[in-house]
Amino acid sequence: MASPLQQPLKLALIQLASGADKSANLSHAREKILEAASAGAKLVVLPECFNSPYGCDYFPSYAEPLGKLPSSPPSEKESPSYHTLSQTAKDANVFLVGGSIPELMSSGNKETYYNTLLFFGPDGKLITYHRKLHLFDIDIPGGITFKESDVLSPGNKVTVAPVEGYGNIMLGICYDVRFPEPAILASRGTSGKGPCFALIYPGAFNLTTGPLHWQLLGRARAVDNQTYVALCSPARDMGATYHAWGHSLVADPMAKILTEADEKEAIVYAEMKPQDIQGARKGIPTGEQRRLKVYPDITQGEIKWEE
Repeated sequence: MASPLQQPLKLALIQLASGADKSANLSHAREKILEAASAGAKLVVLPECFNSPYGCDYFPSYAEPLGKLPSSPPSEKESPSYHTLSQTAKDANVFLVGGSIPELMSSGNKETYYNTLLFFGPDGKLITYHRKLHLFDIDIPGGITFKESDVLSPGNKVTVAPVEGYGNIMLGICYDVRFPEPAILASRGTSGKGPCFALIYPGAFNLTTGPLHWQLLGRARAVDNQTYVALCSPARDMGATYHAWGHSLVADPMAKILTEADEKEAIVYAEMKPQDIQGARKGIPTGEQRRLKVYPDITQGEIKWEE
C-alpha cells in the first residue's frame, strides 16, 4: 500500500501574535517563518488573517487586491502581504501556507471581499490560492454571535495543491474544517492530482467554540480520512475585539495529537511520516470497506476544483 506522503516532512505551525499595524505584522511573520525554516521545517503555516485583526469591522480596511490569481499577481503596492509571503518563502526555501488575508475584488462600482489563503513554493511562486468556502455565520446564545457574510463572499472550490517531492495537501480556512465532504474528496484523490497526505486549516476559533470543538474537529478529520491534520491559530490577545482560542495543533492519521500550543505566541513542529499513514490504513482499512452499494459515493457528483 503506497503512502500519499512520499518522504518524511517537517511541518511548522506559527501561532502568531498580530496587531493593528499591518507592516509590523508582515515583518513579524517573516521573522517567524525564517525561524521555523532554520529549525528544519520545510512546510510552514501561518494563521487565519495573520496580517490584520480578525473581524468584520476590519476586513475592508485591511483588504488587498490580489489580481487575477494565479496567472496575474498584484503589484507590491497593491498587495504588500502577497509579496512579503512570496519573498519570504523564497528566502526561507520553504513551502508556505500564508494563513489568510482579506482580499478585495473590484468590478466597476462593485467591491467584493474574500478571506483568502495564498500558498507559495520555495521558489517564491504562487502554487495556488483558496478562498474560504464556508463563511462563519453563527449565533450561540450566551456564547458568541458572528456573521462573516455581512462583509465576505465565499469561495467556490475545493483546493488541493502539490508539495513537490512530497505529495498533495488540501487547504481550507477555519470554518471549513466543520464540513467533512471536501476533506473526504481530497483525501481520496478525487481531484485527479492524487490523494492528500495532510489537510491544513489556518483558523481562528474563539473562546466559545475553541474549547468545545477545535481539537475534536482536527482529530475527527484525521480519523475520518487517515491523514495528518494541521490547525493553525493566531495567538490569543485579550485586548483585541476578537479573542482567539490558540492551541495550534497537528493530529496524526490515528487522530493522536502530535503537538499542541497553548494560547500564547509559539511555533510548534511535527514530523509527518509515510509509514504512519500506511500503518493507519493497513490496521483500520476503512478505505477498502466502504459500502458504496448501500449509500451514495460523494465522489461521483459534480465537484468544483477551480473557481
